[in-house]
Amino acid sequence: MAKRSTAKVVLASVLISVGIGGTAAAQSGRDYVYVVGSSTVYPFSTVVAERFGRSTEFKTPKVESTGSGGGLKLFCDGVGVDYPDVANSSRAIKQSEVDSCAANGVTGIVEVKIGYDGIVLANAIEAPALSVSRADIFHALAKEVPGEREGELIDNPHETWADVNPDLPATRIEVLGPPPTSGTRDAFVELAMEGGCKTVPWIKALKDTDKNRYKAICHTIREDGAFVEAGENDNLIVQKLEANPDAFGIFGFSFLDQNAEKVKGAAIDGVKPTFDAIADGDYPVSRPLFFYAKKAHVDVIPGLRGFLREFTSERAWGEEGYLSDRGLIPMPDEERRQIAADVRDLKPLKLASE
Repeated sequence: MAKRSTAKVVLASVLISVGIGGTAAAQSGRDYVYVVGSSTVYPFSTVVAERFGRSTEFKTPKVESTGSGGGLKLFCDGVGVDYPDVANSSRAIKQSEVDSCAANGVTGIVEVKIGYDGIVLANAIEAPALSVSRADIFHALAKEVPGEREGELIDNPHETWADVNPDLPATRIEVLGPPPTSGTRDAFVELAMEGGCKTVPWIKALKDTDKNRYKAICHTIREDGAFVEAGENDNLIVQKLEANPDAFGIFGFSFLDQNAEKVKGAAIDGVKPTFDAIADGDYPVSRPLFFYAKKAHVDVIPGLRGFLREFTSERAWGEEGYLSDRGLIPMPDEERRQIAADVRDLKPLKLASE
């Protein structure tokens, strides 16, 4: 108890130094780690939090699933007990978020890459298996698609998968996916949609001549009902896929792995989403996962340093670690060692605005 009381006093003094009143700081002192962010990273972070809470004298960290964008916004709102210590993200932090952090005094940011995940296009386990290309995905879900003449765009007319590709089933296109605040959505449009978009030569050429138009064409998803925003709750997507075998859902491989008795992933460009295919780099729609921590909160919020070390320990993120059992694809040994050392040293992310 004495240790936690001392931590609160130290926290109060730190908050005074960043402009938060001493009395308010002492009264609202927090004695647990507070984590927000990505729904994809959430299961991994939760497992680490539970293990950490069981094996140390500190309280189990509080982990909330808010989406990558929503979590980073909360993280960047300020320094102190009212703001999260850690933000999970299924994409790298954006420059606009870095600028927002800096404007609110959040400058000591430690970036921690934790491993890899694949993004899957999944349907119910009893539904027919699907094999699509990234070009098929673009033509199925883009708001506008190429017309008959070069340089022409038309509102997406495709109603069924067979309209996109006659080798695909003649079922209505219905894809349940994450909202714009989701890192999974960002990665999906960049890796799958853009990957298919640039198979069209004249659109690919725009990347060098008109980047804004290129991005607008490749990243804008249709809004006519074929794509349905299903929120950050991947469990809800699985329930809807079970109820409608003709529908597909977009989420991370780790969630597919945990629900293998209910859903299965489509092959993309001829490669099925498996642990080995993602680890080897063969699966085309995969991405790194991250979390971000505030250096100013380390050794001030009780347990934060220990939580960071637990997350980056070999027993957690190693090839035989407990996170691998949950679907996280480990990084190479050397990369893990380097990132773990950077976390121990609290090496800050170099901010462009600094």
